Amino acid sequence: MSEEHLLYHVEKNVGRMTINRGAQRNAISLEAIELFLKYLDEAEKDETVRVILVTGSGDKAFCSGADLGGAVDGKIQQGFKRYAQLITRLSGYPKPVVARINGACMAGGMGLMLACDIVVARADAKFGTPEVNVGLWPMMIGALIYRNVLRKKAMEMILLGERLTAAQALSMGLITRVVQPEALDAETAQIADSLAAKSPIGMKIGKEAFYAMADMPFEEAVDFLSGKIAEVAATEDAREGITAFIEKRKPEFKGK
Repeated sequence: MSEEHLLYHVEKNVGRMTINRGAQRNAISLEAIELFLKYLDEAEKDETVRVILVTGSGDKAFCSGADLGGAVDGKIQQGFKRYAQLITRLSGYPKPVVARINGACMAGGMGLMLACDIVVARADAKFGTPEVNVGLWPMMIGALIYRNVLRKKAMEMILLGERLTAAQALSMGLITRVVQPEALDAETAQIADSLAAKSPIGMKIGKEAFYAMADMPFEEAVDFLSGKIAEVAATEDAREGITAFIEKRKPEFKGK
């Protein structure tokens, strides 16, 4: 496994994962998928990591999709399964995950992006699901598209296979913020710093609850969430946060 397919380093409580295949427009290889899963496991256990930042190298592409064309002897199917595990892992990750969209985000890159909690994109970035143009269909990422976009807009995007602008992606709910290229790093850094300053245990319980209740009937969801707020309120971080608010000072969260 080549460590060069995906770079990982931790700085200021942020675990940064960078697809490092600029010559292939950051197409995600099986090696990169395996490294993603490895580093996500490491980051979950690392108490110094409070935020995950996912991006691509260079300024041309975030991720142009899967690069599994060279796989043989059944490995293509393994690649699809591991990719499915990756987007599932990301979408349910216990720490906040931010996507820094530094260029084109296509096909499998869309799934990677949509699995993140917050998505900040350059104003000149392009988005799309072009699979239909080569006789395929965005299968696994469809589960994420369906949960982020109105049904008819999702189907229009998938059926036409056209490229979307960042402004169109924002209006559809695919991404959360659009900034000028020169502001991308500052914006993502500000968001990461803000997240890193919050309670790790509070966000962990909150994220789990948010996604778990999404498909519940209303009354069941409210009952479920009433138990979760009690769970959060019992943490040391919650007591610290309330005390700090009363004392008009910045809280010091320890993730407990």
